[in-house]
Amino acid sequence: MVANDLPPPREVIDMYKLNQIGRMRLYDPNPEALEALRNSGIEVLVGVRNEDLQQLAGSYSAAENWVATYITPYSLQVQFRYIVVGNEVFPGNSARYVLPAMENLQNALSFGDIKVSTSIATSVLGVSYPPSAGAFSQDTIEYMVPIAQYLNNIGAPLLANVYPYFAYIGDPIDISLPYALFTSETVVVTDGGLSYDNLLDTMVDALYAALEKAGAPQVQVVVSETGWPSNGNGEVTTPENAQIYNSNLISHVLSSRGTPRRPGNSTETYLFAMFNENMKPGAAVEQHWGLFYPNKSQVYPINFPVKTLKHKTWFQKLMQWIIQSAQSAFGKHIYGHN
Repeated sequence: MVANDLPPPREVIDMYKLNQIGRMRLYDPNPEALEALRNSGIEVLVGVRNEDLQQLAGSYSAAENWVATYITPYSLQVQFRYIVVGNEVFPGNSARYVLPAMENLQNALSFGDIKVSTSIATSVLGVSYPPSAGAFSQDTIEYMVPIAQYLNNIGAPLLANVYPYFAYIGDPIDISLPYALFTSETVVVTDGGLSYDNLLDTMVDALYAALEKAGAPQVQVVVSETGWPSNGNGEVTTPENAQIYNSNLISHVLSSRGTPRRPGNSTETYLFAMFNENMKPGAAVEQHWGLFYPNKSQVYPINFPVKTLKHKTWFQKLMQWIIQSAQSAFGKHIYGHN
């Protein structure tokens, strides 16, 4: 158990509604959470557990059973957006199972327009700088290229967990804090004719470059996790810095600015996480990614300006990005970052 003091699922769903949050990510198909989502109007990304990949890859009937158990009973009352087949599997012993599991599950989804994908860490890249040089690593390329091409063929996005925080603490000499927090007042990276003033865009565009090299130029990148911890690593992880990052991220996404390599369209983005988790193991920061405490009060204020954007209200536009659920709010958590 990662937290022992979180609200029950129906209260979490009520919080999403109260805060006009229109999408949620579940890291596994938790039946109690799916029941709570019925008729909520909240779109959900449902994860396939990493430990289930081998069985789903080797058996189409297992994929049919998975869909029949976790999707079909809820499909009329729960809005499924993506099936996320594994989280940060690459590289690893289960990597070879991801694509066949994706194919089996996609074929088993005989209704609606639900797409399968998988969620990767940016460590799948062997080269990420400059962003135009982005390329999959030698350890992942044999799996990532066919997955990218499959996603390109079915019109599905690639989900990526993108953390400027980890990039910054891994190289604070070459990466400035303002660049990571969206507060740089000048261009930091020039890559050919493209200019970057924030680290998130640089990381996302490196993924786009890798997808293009893999023969998958139509695949969109969805940021399936990002965020900034509010405690646990000295002056870098203050509530103020977490507020700055997440507030600026929201403004950036809502601006429809896109990235320099893919301008003009918002990057679908999910914030990690809904709650702090008091029993999560690892470094101290791991317990402090939430926007809310378990008592449902805010860890720090986030200002959501109500305004009209291209004939959509701000709340409609908010559906383009969403706070992601910490799955432990529903009794279990599968780690979203390393």
